[in-house]
Amino acid sequence: MEVQADTAKTGIQPEGKEELQLYAQAAVLLDADSGRVLYGKNENEVLPMASTTKIMTCIVALEYGNVDDIIEVSAYAASMPKVKLYVKQGEKYRLGDLLYSLMLESHNDSAVVIAEAIGGSIEGFAEMMNQKARDIGCYDTYFITPNGLDAIVNETGKIHSTTARDLAKIMAYCVKDSAAKEAFLDITQTKEYEFQDAEGKRSFHCSNHNSFLSMMEEAVSGKTGFTNKAGYCYVGAIESEGRTFTVALLACGWPNHKTYKWSDMKKLSAYGMENYEYRNIFEEKQFDAIPVVNGAAGKDASPYENALVEVALDDQEDSSLSYLLCPQDNVEVRTSVVKELEAPVAPGDQVGKVSYYLNQELVKEYAIVATGEVEAIDYPWVLRYILKLFAPG
Repeated sequence: MEVQADTAKTGIQPEGKEELQLYAQAAVLLDADSGRVLYGKNENEVLPMASTTKIMTCIVALEYGNVDDIIEVSAYAASMPKVKLYVKQGEKYRLGDLLYSLMLESHNDSAVVIAEAIGGSIEGFAEMMNQKARDIGCYDTYFITPNGLDAIVNETGKIHSTTARDLAKIMAYCVKDSAAKEAFLDITQTKEYEFQDAEGKRSFHCSNHNSFLSMMEEAVSGKTGFTNKAGYCYVGAIESEGRTFTVALLACGWPNHKTYKWSDMKKLSAYGMENYEYRNIFEEKQFDAIPVVNGAAGKDASPYENALVEVALDDQEDSSLSYLLCPQDNVEVRTSVVKELEAPVAPGDQVGKVSYYLNQELVKEYAIVATGEVEAIDYPWVLRYILKLFAPG
């Protein structure tokens, strides 16, 4: 079966996008809808991520827990280092309240209370986090703790770590794809929150330490992080004119450079908003009918007539193909169709495909299918044809 192919190009051949001067050792600007990296710097380098971990802790807790459950503090949870809520062993709290403590104040002890309640143990919850990361498509991420404190598995040498690309994808999942996205956004956008323990003996006040929420009106969520090994880290999401971007920064300075992450966030956010806009790259296409070898041209046709079958794009496919593009992005459309078919042919049989490439990476394929039916000229068909010839007028 021979295949004929053609290639069409649109857009501009990339000549290298603008190089941004960033403080972060690794950084990513991600299109949250498609998961495409729009700008990257060492985006696949595996690094510790500190308390940005807590976005995964929060989303797993929201998806698998009940915010109204009352959960108890263990001795291990109460032993966590600063930053902490200072919960005490045996105290009980509403899960939903501790999620505000987790995300607004980044309390390490609250993270452990949540993890032990949802996963049964720190190890059990870490496996839930790692499975969720794999489900999202983040294969260079490894969670050991629910709070992001530096950790290592002695037997394997694996550290608590991620990549800028993976971290940005996790944030995109939290704000765009998770069934719990609304609850996640409600928590991370809250400026102040007050609650008590389950018995009403202690009262707490939480303030949101994500300063970026007040720096840009487009900011919708984010989480800071810092450890001695990780340095300053940040992951955030911004929305502008129907576009959602996520940004991840790892190893973005050490004391006394706490503000470096805000400089990088503004730079990457501005780059995304100024350079990228949605464009529908779908192209309407018409295809020639395909000859069918040993096929009947029609119900009353002679076996000597050439059979043809009409083909078209599968009408079950969505004809909208919108991507965030900048002027330097290159779109390439490749079409391949068989030159001939062997009878029989049924409606819906695939005869080719149209492939869309963005900067030489395959982003979408559409099936080309037969729209008609062609019978094979076999012995029963020939017999029917002969009988029809000699049938009385």
